[in-house]
Formats: sequence, structure tokens, C-alpha cells
Amino acid sequence: MKALLKVEHLKVGFATQTGEVPAVRDLSFSIPESGTLGLVGESGSGKSVTSLAIMRLLPPQARIAGRILFAEEDLLALPENAIRRLRGSRISMIFQEPMTALNPVMRVGDQVAEAVLAHHRLRKPEAWQRALELLREVAIPDPERRARDYPHQLSGGQRQRVMIAMALINHPQLLIADEPTTALDVTIQAQILELLHALRVKYRLAMLFVSHDLGVVSQVADDVAVMYAGEIVEMGPVKSIFTSPAHPYTRGLIGAIPTLKTDRSRPLVTVEKQHPASKSLKLQEVGPRHWARIVPQNRAQ
Repeated sequence: MKALLKVEHLKVGFATQTGEVPAVRDLSFSIPESGTLGLVGESGSGKSVTSLAIMRLLPPQARIAGRILFAEEDLLALPENAIRRLRGSRISMIFQEPMTALNPVMRVGDQVAEAVLAHHRLRKPEAWQRALELLREVAIPDPERRARDYPHQLSGGQRQRVMIAMALINHPQLLIADEPTTALDVTIQAQILELLHALRVKYRLAMLFVSHDLGVVSQVADDVAVMYAGEIVEMGPVKSIFTSPAHPYTRGLIGAIPTLKTDRSRPLVTVEKQHPASKSLKLQEVGPRHWARIVPQNRAQ
């Protein structure tokens, strides 16, 4: 299947007073049309930096190298006015915390309508009706009334649905979801995941789903890329990654997932943070209580 997004040898560093700090190291992956890639890893592994690099939303001190091809067009080479036309229309993003992403002094209906007005020549009443249609589609109850509410008047799940409506109002080809369910309880999380799946199928979206939760990724992704210390250490179909993980870090992450069959008398497997190059890592069991950690191979005994 033809790739809609190709990330080739992406490197991102941040300039500091003590020198450049690398956040993403030589990253490469692709997402086919209508496909979903789950990007997983611990906090600080470079997941969100990667998604922001695709959207061209990194701060000025970020140093970016490599290529990000969307429909064969290099996003990193586009001028700012061209990327603005692309962002929000053909590529959209759902952010982790909608309370900080939404404008607190604008009614949510106006914010959804603003997303369509930015890319289409419509009258405000037409944009408002389009916003109501999307709020209804993402299952906001009583959208005519709720559209006149401010973000703080909505629940966390409703705010996330507003963010999804804003992201999809222009029918993008690629949706980037950066930890869209992290701040939600498990019941609302399941509803949001079901909604995203239904909308992805309906609109034939390609999706980059960023998360630290392997269980969530297993429900939504076709393929999984596991990140550690700014690198992809393992990538493949979701079934093979979960049934036969090859990299020790992936095995450590999967071993840390609690299940109903987990022995309560035994501590969960943990992955101790280190920051060497990921290819030099080895999973170890430490001590009589069988804690697991990641250590550099050249330091392992």
C-alpha cells in the first residue's frame, strides 16, 4: 500500500547553553493510506517531539534534520505559509490535554467553527452549522446548547470530543493523536478509542497514535514502533510485537503490564531508566525479588 507519510532519518536536537541536547536520533518510519502506526515509549523517549516535528510546531531553538514526506512533499522544506495551509486541513492533531489546548475564553462552538473558517471561505452561520454537525458526530450531548459553553463547563471526555471535532472538521488525510486518552478514566477512555476507530474507518484516515500505554496501542494500531532514548528500537505488526517481542526494552515494557492473572505476591517488572544508545541495552533480572531493569551491555555482569 502506498505510504502517505514517510519519516526519513529524522533528527531533532535542542540548543542549550551547554550544547545541543538530542531528543530524536535518526528516526525512520512510514504510515500507509488509511493505516495506523502506534508510537510507544516512556516519557522523554521522543514521541511527542516526533509528532510536533511532523506538524512543524517545534520551538525556534529546535534543530531538525532529515526528511518528512507527506504525499511525497517534504514538510521540512515548505515555507511557513504553505505549512499553515496544510496544518489543520490535510494534517490535524489531537493534543494530550484539551484544557490547555482549547481557548478558555472562547465558546467551544466558535473554536470548532474557527477551524473551518481558517481554511474555507464560508459565512459564519455556515461554519457554525458545520461545527454543530461535527459536535453531533463526536457524540457531544445536546450540541446546540453545549456549543455555547466554555471549555471549563465541559467534562474531560467532552473536551476531548471537541478537540476531535476540531481536528476532523476539514476532513484531513492524516490524524496525529498525541496521548489523547491519558487524562481520562478507563470508561471514557474506551469510548474515545471507539469513537476514533469509527471516525478513522468512516473517513479512511491515516493515523499516528502516540502513547505510553501498550494496552491502548494494541487496540487501535496496525503497526507499532517502540521508542527508547530518541530511537526506534523495534517496529512491526502489532500482533508480532505483543506475542514475540525481539528487543529487551520491548520485553521489559510488556512485562510491566499488569493483568488479572498477575501474581500479586510478586512485584511488577520495572524498567529502570538509563540513557545509553538503545542498541547496547540488555534486560536483566536483579535480586531475589525479580525486578527487571535496562542496563548497557558493556556494564552487565
